[in-house]
Amino acid sequence: MNNAQGLAGAMFRFRIMAMWAGVMSLLLWFIDLPVKYIWPDSALADMVTWIPILHGFTYPIYVLAAFHYCIKARKSLTTTVMFILAGTLPVASFIAERRAVDEFKARA
Repeated sequence: MNNAQGLAGAMFRFRIMAMWAGVMSLLLWFIDLPVKYIWPDSALADMVTWIPILHGFTYPIYVLAAFHYCIKARKSLTTTVMFILAGTLPVASFIAERRAVDEFKARA
């Protein structure tokens, strides 16, 4: 496998995980946390307990995908850290994914 194919595969995996991390982050910040702090003893709070668990289990996969993409794209350490941290804030992973796609298309 040459470097272009490796970068394309890493880009695909990063895009999938960036979208997943973005959705999970939005659910965590705007559904789970408000319910947890506004209605802590309600049935609704019991219904959303899966959100932080699923986010916690899948965020390391996002980190690996972002790290692998940054290695293949030869990003700086600072950029790599920013890509990894983008998965922790709502919408930031969507922005990182768009920037990565734009850079990827510019290379082609």
